[in-house]
Amino acid sequence: MAKIVKFIDIPLNELEIGKSQVRLSDVGKGIDELADSISKVGLLEPIVVAPQGPNGKYEIILGQRRFLAHQEIGLKTIKAGILSDHVTEIEAKVLSVTENLMRRDLNRKDLIDVCPYLYKQYGTMRDVATETGLPYNKVTEYVKYDRLIPELKQLVDNSEVDLKAALRAQDASSASGVPDPQETAKLAKGLSKMSSAQQKKVQKELEEDPTESVDTVINRAKGSGKVLQIVVTLGQQAHTCLQSFANDEGTVLDDAAAQLIEEGLISKGYDTDGGIE
Repeated sequence: MAKIVKFIDIPLNELEIGKSQVRLSDVGKGIDELADSISKVGLLEPIVVAPQGPNGKYEIILGQRRFLAHQEIGLKTIKAGILSDHVTEIEAKVLSVTENLMRRDLNRKDLIDVCPYLYKQYGTMRDVATETGLPYNKVTEYVKYDRLIPELKQLVDNSEVDLKAALRAQDASSASGVPDPQETAKLAKGLSKMSSAQQKKVQKELEEDPTESVDTVINRAKGSGKVLQIVVTLGQQAHTCLQSFANDEGTVLDDAAAQLIEEGLISKGYDTDGGIE
């Protein structure tokens, strides 16, 4: 991959925002605050650019928001690190993902857009996770988003349901063949209000008996069995690990702990739906 060979002040009119930028959503969010910060303390981290070709201009690989802030302030030049050579679209996307993860969290929609692209380039989700630093389980979810029916994609895009609930709903609805859009959307909305364990229970029941009504299975999952609460004392390191796991899974501590306990019991041969296998 190309490396930075020098730092120089480049006129803004010699720069163009690269088409391979990962951040496509909320690009302008917080630009005023960034511009104010740059006005007061200057640019703390140079942008990174690559030679674009014979026109003498440079492509912005990292730092489009810093560039936009400079435009807003009315500055004529910006400090930039110059890469040794032009970079491919895939190299630019990997650099952009990695830098944005270290700076400000990428919009979920941006990650949903870029992960399928990188998966098609690298061939495995493990490689995407390794190259970008994204948690592997998140890469698998973002890549699988591509196969959702349009109705579920819209619910996810509008933040009406989370991606995991949408994927489980489609998998459950597909057990009987082509999923019915309205029923699958209803199922996804119902699952999004459940714990991870309840979601798995509903998905399992619908996959085993696709003729069951969505409403019946959801109501049964919500009301079936007595839910017991336990108090567990953890050391600091274990608690930190549990919190990291919960963040990776996109859930809360209680659900993360319940998921790990249930998976641990199943791995030991216990049937958590009742009895022992």
